[in-house]
Amino acid sequence: MTIRPPARLTRVGVVAGGVAATLALTTGLAGAHVTIGDEDQVAGAYTVLTVSVPHGCEESPTTKIRIQMPEEIPTVTPTVNPNWDVEVKTEALAEPVDIGHGQTVSERDSEVVYTAKTPLPHDLRDTMELSLKVPEGAAGKTLYFPILQECTEGESAWIELPAAGQDGEDLAKPAPFIVVSAPTSGSGHAEGATGTTEAMATAETVTASSASSTAPAESSSNGLAIAGIVLGGLGIVLGGAALATRKR
Repeated sequence: MTIRPPARLTRVGVVAGGVAATLALTTGLAGAHVTIGDEDQVAGAYTVLTVSVPHGCEESPTTKIRIQMPEEIPTVTPTVNPNWDVEVKTEALAEPVDIGHGQTVSERDSEVVYTAKTPLPHDLRDTMELSLKVPEGAAGKTLYFPILQECTEGESAWIELPAAGQDGEDLAKPAPFIVVSAPTSGSGHAEGATGTTEAMATAETVTASSASSTAPAESSSNGLAIAGIVLGGLGIVLGGAALATRKR
């Protein structure tokens, strides 16, 4: 005898299967993008962004990655990758920009170019790291890093920006980005001061704890000494009484 599942359960299974397939497809597409893995950043903080290159152009190996820097970020330090040659391109600024620590620059780093020493196979991935300071005045903004991926045959331009009210996930080749939030108390440069305060508080707690633990120890020692004297005197009295009884 064949047992058929209820029609309702069958419909639920079909719907669940459709949802799972959609999620898998969406996840696969998102994972296929050239992205920046550290999207959430804090204004004024120093950070290292990781650019991920998960595949080539169709089935063509990747030969070059050109990362365009946002105008709000004047300087960047790319990390050495032994598989790539790296070059930082600059452009003149209309006015010098203060980059902190008493330094100003008249040129900004406009593009970071990684050129593969050996073309990266289409079915392998690699990463590039960029060290930079998140702009202090960028809180609440989304900063985009358009990237051009060149391959032995063709290229992929990850440069699309969402229109107002548009979801970036709807774009075929979205530009990688970071979302900048305002710093909170204790973040950024204030973190060192907070750490020092916490260390001092910890030291005071340890000192107080040591003092409180020492006091009972001293009281205990005094109590033992007094008890010893009392017991000694009691022994003398009992000894004298025993001797007197023996003489009688």
